[in-house]
Amino acid sequence: MKVMIVGAGKLGTKLAEAMVLEDIDVTVIDNNPKKLERFNEQVDCLTVEANGIDIKTLKGLGIESYNLLVACTDSDETNTIICTLAKKLGCKGTIARIRNPEYKEQLDFIKKEMGIDEVVNPDLATSHVIETYLLNSYSFYSGDFADGRIQMVDFNIGGSDEFVGKKLKELNNFDRLLIAAISRQGQIIIPYGETVLEAFDTIYVIGKKTDIDKLGNILKDNASNRKVEKVMILGGSNISIYLARRLRALGISVTIVEQDKVRCQELTEILNDVLIIHGDGTDIHLLEEEQLKTMDAFVGITGFDEENLLMALMAKYSGVPKAIAKISRPNYNKIIDKLGIDAAFNPVFITASHILKLIRGGKVVSVSLLIGGDGEVTELIVGKGVPIIGKPLEELKLPKGIIIGAIVHDNEVIIPNGKTIIHENDRIIVFCLTEDLPTLRSFIRPQKGGLFSVFNRHKDN
Repeated sequence: MKVMIVGAGKLGTKLAEAMVLEDIDVTVIDNNPKKLERFNEQVDCLTVEANGIDIKTLKGLGIESYNLLVACTDSDETNTIICTLAKKLGCKGTIARIRNPEYKEQLDFIKKEMGIDEVVNPDLATSHVIETYLLNSYSFYSGDFADGRIQMVDFNIGGSDEFVGKKLKELNNFDRLLIAAISRQGQIIIPYGETVLEAFDTIYVIGKKTDIDKLGNILKDNASNRKVEKVMILGGSNISIYLARRLRALGISVTIVEQDKVRCQELTEILNDVLIIHGDGTDIHLLEEEQLKTMDAFVGITGFDEENLLMALMAKYSGVPKAIAKISRPNYNKIIDKLGIDAAFNPVFITASHILKLIRGGKVVSVSLLIGGDGEVTELIVGKGVPIIGKPLEELKLPKGIIIGAIVHDNEVIIPNGKTIIHENDRIIVFCLTEDLPTLRSFIRPQKGGLFSVFNRHKDN
């Protein structure tokens, strides 16, 4: 399996890291030598300093032998052209990163006419994740699996006596739930019953939706009971546009604070039912004048992680029930748990998760990279002939870095134990440390029907 990635930025690097672990033959192209130098410090794969839009470069690398090309340069137009050229030159499949909101309504036309198989939009995907979080009735983040029947939630325990210093097996109200992972100082831990929780750990809990809802009712405070009706967004980015449009469609009042005057004028034309404030969003006095304390949620979406984190923290201290920050630098992961904000989202991880799902095939329903990128949650359907079928989990001898968090068998949700047996066509949710991904693949082999198998059938014909 061969993949070409054009663009050695954050998304290209994260994708290459994941693919190399899965024994995929990866080639990365970028015309910026400094980017390639940083890339080579993190990932061991073939890199080429060249322009990905150059036909000679693509031909010279044998683009016709590649299963997939992912175009993730900084330019939507360049990504589109690269995918078109690659497809014309014989590449089996192409994925383009396209972020401009103006193209959102034209994506189907662009894909059909330009020969692009999939389009990923990090800004749109991130806005969807933030929207889902804002609409939750509790103050921690959740993700849905098995068509909503299974939920995973993560929340920071802070200094709570209910959690700190206790072993997992000693916790109350977790009888029908599974703590599948712990984030501690930016590192992901796959725990067991004797694991002792420490202050500011973030725990990932999985269970039936009804049981997760009960846990939410126990853990949430009075402030987080408030329905989200007023949201303040810091920064007028594309994510802000997507999010504001969706929130307004749901009848939620939105205020955007943006420092650039020209951008404010653009936002006013695009979002005629959103209050646009021209000013320095890091000025707490300005935010207080704009009624920050009356907001139900604050979202920091500027291009600077530091501003997003600091102002989300200030909003939290001002009494805003939900404070969210967009981050892109992985080196901030170790401090997020201790800051006290409610959630932090990384567009790179969100986008990479979607692309990895496409790469792994039709039996993989979803992939979610955990914050920090050191682990992931994968939902998949167990195919015929997979080695884990028919054996109790305790006999599989899975590494400590792999845990099966939930199973859907004959439409019944099961939180498994050592005696649980997996059957063909079961839907399972697996937590896995990144370093154990190769081992996971040996237990659960990809089945035909995914994006790559389609391309390979074309090749065989």
